[in-house]
Amino acid sequence: MNEASWNMTMTKNGDLKRDIVEKLKYSVGKNPEHAREHDWFAAAALAARDRIVDHWITTTQNVYEHKQKRVYYLSLEFLIGRLLTDALANLGILDECRAALSELGVDFDKVVELEPDAALGNGGLGRLAACFMESMATVGVAGFGYGIRYQHGLFRQLIQEGWQVERPEDWLSFGNPWEFERPEVAYVIGFGGRVETKSNTVEHQIWTPAQQVMALAYDTPIVGWQGRNVNTLRLWSARSPNVLRLEEFNRGDYLGAVAEQALSEAISRVLYPNDTTLAGQELRLKQEYFFTSASLQDLMRRHRLQYGDFRSLPDKVAIQLNDTHPALAVTELMRLLVDHEQFPWKDAWEITRRTISYTNHTLLPEALESWSVPLIERLLPRHMQIIYQINGDILEELRALPDTSDPFLSAVSLIDEQSGRRVRMGNLAFLGAHKVNGVSALHTELMKRTVFKDLHHYYPDRITNKTNGITPRRWLYQCNRPLSGLITAAIGEGWVDDLEKLEALAPLAEDASFRDRFAEAKRQNKIRLATIIGERLGIRTDPEAMFDIQIKRIHEYKRQLLNILEAIALYDEIRAQPTANWHPRVKVFAGKAAASYHQAKTIIKLINDVADVINQDPAVRGKLKIVFLPNYNVSLAERIIPAADLSVQISTAGMEASGTGNMKFALNGALTIGTLDGANVEIKERVGDDNIFIFGMTADEVAERRASGYDARAVIEATPALKDVLRAVEMGVFSHDDPNRYRDLVHGLYDNDHFMVTADFAAYSAAQARALAGFTDRTAWFEKAVLNTANVGWFSSDRTIRDYAREIWQALPIEK
Repeated sequence: MNEASWNMTMTKNGDLKRDIVEKLKYSVGKNPEHAREHDWFAAAALAARDRIVDHWITTTQNVYEHKQKRVYYLSLEFLIGRLLTDALANLGILDECRAALSELGVDFDKVVELEPDAALGNGGLGRLAACFMESMATVGVAGFGYGIRYQHGLFRQLIQEGWQVERPEDWLSFGNPWEFERPEVAYVIGFGGRVETKSNTVEHQIWTPAQQVMALAYDTPIVGWQGRNVNTLRLWSARSPNVLRLEEFNRGDYLGAVAEQALSEAISRVLYPNDTTLAGQELRLKQEYFFTSASLQDLMRRHRLQYGDFRSLPDKVAIQLNDTHPALAVTELMRLLVDHEQFPWKDAWEITRRTISYTNHTLLPEALESWSVPLIERLLPRHMQIIYQINGDILEELRALPDTSDPFLSAVSLIDEQSGRRVRMGNLAFLGAHKVNGVSALHTELMKRTVFKDLHHYYPDRITNKTNGITPRRWLYQCNRPLSGLITAAIGEGWVDDLEKLEALAPLAEDASFRDRFAEAKRQNKIRLATIIGERLGIRTDPEAMFDIQIKRIHEYKRQLLNILEAIALYDEIRAQPTANWHPRVKVFAGKAAASYHQAKTIIKLINDVADVINQDPAVRGKLKIVFLPNYNVSLAERIIPAADLSVQISTAGMEASGTGNMKFALNGALTIGTLDGANVEIKERVGDDNIFIFGMTADEVAERRASGYDARAVIEATPALKDVLRAVEMGVFSHDDPNRYRDLVHGLYDNDHFMVTADFAAYSAAQARALAGFTDRTAWFEKAVLNTANVGWFSSDRTIRDYAREIWQALPIEK
């Protein structure tokens, strides 16, 4: 483009286009003629960021001016994904930016695709935290997120010969235009060393750490809808106080000169280091204390500057622990109040308990963290002392109660004496919080009956429910433009920040014209997903087929194994009845397995092996396709979810805390096939029994069957289709290169089917058959699809945040 034509285009649009070009020149350092697409992404992001900053500063000023109570959300994960489209949409300038770049000769969609996902989380936990941050900004809660700025985040998943292979996710390789480095905000974090008792006027403890690490702050503004409020996500990066040991360097010991730096920076290098080794466990514990301590020091500094007296902390500050990863906040806040601020122990405990609340996300014992006493004593000696003292006080208090039958109170104790002396972080978080919440109605009731049964007995008012939600801005308005445009045309734009207004769509389920347009929006999304599948995997899929989708972390309790076994059974049926009128089906899987989780990685391999056989078999002639999309992340989810016809939510009943993928699918017009687990129960209540496919055992039935001794072998023998499928898998039908590959997997189902795959197989197959039959009646199917979208508005994270603010944090937005 020559200079004359360039100047002409600059007159066609407004300030945004001019600002993008200025950012390209003065911040990126490129002129438009030589800029590449990545340069344009950086320029567009920086131009958007400038607009965010004005709102950000105003929001912060309002919080100070109105002395608004702050909510500090501590989470080891923030799966925020790409931010450009999110920020532009919430600022109301998405279409303007698209037009500006188009006039500059730049493809907006290609620019958006260049932004890396901020892979700062593993799955639902981190995505929930991201939704909550956006909703806090939208509804006006003064939210402040704290986490770790992982250099690599969750691994990038490759599939090589069907196996998962992990590679570093280098999301910062081109920099991060959204963040602001705060070199002036740095805190010292200690590890190891010794604790001494000092006596001046009052006896107190002095901890002298052996190792010190600096926590440096990086701030990312989080924009609420229409830019009304902008909150802060502060992520900590680890640095050594000593960048280089110059003496060693000058002696030629170049590795030794930077060894301390490497050891310190390892803390924020990778999300979830493999903790099957002692070194991995130590690094994981360091990560948890590192970000927790830095966050508490930071919020206390802020509180001191504004209010001076920490006795007002519970009135002006709410600290929410997202799972047990930040549970050390209980001991760290006690340490800071008692050791640094000289508060009496009982006063410090009262302040701590009134300030902290805790969200539980799991009923799995292995996921409810515990750390060995020797490890904590070595890394955090003062905190181990505090844990002992808290434990002693609690046990003494409970022993004095008239209904205490166990003098040892072993189930309540912070120390598990049965497993080599370990600190129960769930118990620590529970006892150090004034409220403990589950994330779905079923999960909360099961918490009371299982993992926290004894604690609930002594503290019956502490557990409460806050069913999870999702932000409609990202998970419908942005990711599904065909459907969101149709909805807005039908009922107006008010639904975007008041999702329950979608109820106005319900009467339109009977409107043939609206159903047809709804179906066309779904078809557009399926074409887009089919294109992605073709480009990435070379597999051709038919957009007219039923897209049957299960995307989530690969785990035995989520039962991807049940899903692929049912697919094999369907494959056998199609081959046995080749002339039957089979409607085409595409079964899509995506998700990552933990690097050390061998069984989950074996299930990924089985899915890919089955796909290789079925997709190449001319006998099925496109009637069934199996797809495993690698490297599942937020951006891929934004492409997959709008295209789903059937949402597969089949966890073993009683094991999924909530799920949020189930909400995203239903919001985008997919029908759920699932167990009565997690939030599926509440989705069923909202959408109605006729608009969901429920199958299998309930949580109580699963518990009863386990207690009575489940005989999987008898069930398999009585289920011919399942027996045939397992025989084929065991005999190597899907693993010709290694016929024994899945023998142990199959034997495990026969001998110890803890996750009840075999028990629910027949019911799942029948439910899948009902779903496929229902899909062939387009009128009935899309009537149900419209009603799913219309009736799940309650699952907005805006509603969830308002519930937290009103009932846990006492931090409702102030009308300004």
